[in-house]
Amino acid sequence: MKIKMESPQNTILSDSLGREIHDLRISVTDRCNFRCVYCMPKEVFGRGYKFLAKKELLTFEEIERIVSIFSELGVRKIRLTGGEPLVRSELENLIEKIAGNSAIEDISLTTNAALLTPKRARSLRSAGLHRLNISLDALDDETFKAVNDVGISVQKVLEGINNASEANFDSVKVNMVVKRGMNEHSILPMAKYFHGTGQILRFIEFMDVGNTNRWHDDAVINSAEIVKMINAELPLEQIDPNYSGEVAKRWRYKDGGGEIGVISSVSQPFCGDCSRARLSAVGKLYTCLFAADGFNLMELMRSGASDLELETKLRSIWSRRRDRYSETRTVESVLLPKVEMSHIGG
Repeated sequence: MKIKMESPQNTILSDSLGREIHDLRISVTDRCNFRCVYCMPKEVFGRGYKFLAKKELLTFEEIERIVSIFSELGVRKIRLTGGEPLVRSELENLIEKIAGNSAIEDISLTTNAALLTPKRARSLRSAGLHRLNISLDALDDETFKAVNDVGISVQKVLEGINNASEANFDSVKVNMVVKRGMNEHSILPMAKYFHGTGQILRFIEFMDVGNTNRWHDDAVINSAEIVKMINAELPLEQIDPNYSGEVAKRWRYKDGGGEIGVISSVSQPFCGDCSRARLSAVGKLYTCLFAADGFNLMELMRSGASDLELETKLRSIWSRRRDRYSETRTVESVLLPKVEMSHIGG
């Protein structure tokens, strides 16, 4: 029986800028069945690309252990990401382990939904998954296939969204990354399609994550433009956030057709109340989506570190955190090496 050692402190952990930790995003794999041009372009992640072997990934037991320690520090929300998390076999077992931690209040998952069959949706829900974030960047096949670059149709993802809705998750959100010259013509069709469905559509500004997506600021369509475009056809009004630190600004349709969100990391940075840490599939902890390097927790665990030693290390990492990349973004910083999106999720 594992004896829980007394923590060196019992207060919620804050960083050097006073931001408390509440959210942990966990990548369970570096693999994906898509090759989205803004995340895993084929010229980098093509046939010859060497993905991680299973032994190089955190085990579910190791992830459960890290979640347990983080929950002692204030983490209450877990999001599972990838790559594409549904390519990791027996993911439901991990969800069950995390759901067994009474301190964790919310478990969500980000997916492209191409593998989300009715049976899989039900099994994820039964395992304890609360919410789904589903990526969909266009409604016409020509654009969507050009974005995912593997020939997956829009209908396949829409079927996954329907399967999620029928499985009665607490919420199903649809995320659209908007990039000028790629899919801006899909903004209004997407808004009209999901209007009145109960599914919240969120528009995400194209961000300079990683080193392979050829980001430049001319490709960014800012959230103000997006809201203006939708408001002209479907009148909107802004509403309050659900909680402090919510990344999406919320807008409600005046006709009662639900709401949308806009995530404005480029034009309106929200570093000031960021409460998120990110864990890669190889066990590196990142304190910012745009970080260059992380802290190797897998090495600590596999070298025999105790829970107390791990907790002390996590406290040290977070308490020294000063990341505010989006607020300080410069022409020079955009060119600096950064961890790839496919390694730590969004």
